[in-house]
Amino acid sequence: MFPFAAPPPFASEPSSPSPLLDFYREEFLKHLECLHLLRECFSDRAFASAEKALDQILAQLDGLCARHNAGEVVSQLLASFDCVTGVSACCDRTRIH
Repeated sequence: MFPFAAPPPFASEPSSPSPLLDFYREEFLKHLECLHLLRECFSDRAFASAEKALDQILAQLDGLCARHNAGEVVSQLLASFDCVTGVSACCDRTRIH
């Protein structure tokens, strides 16, 4: 796959995985993968900027999910990247239950 920012080292044992954290991580990874697939559509500067932003979010996702307004913040970030990558357009909404 693609190289991603390494998670920060833990001073102690990491907390148990959260299903919400896992979901958000998968969503941002989808955006990163799509960004790489659309690489030729972006200038070098725009691509590098978007890739850096996604890497930073992935590196800070644990902290973002710990915030009291995590859902709102992360949803806004995902929506911002969706404008660039169009990941949600790839979803078959007729299959959602």
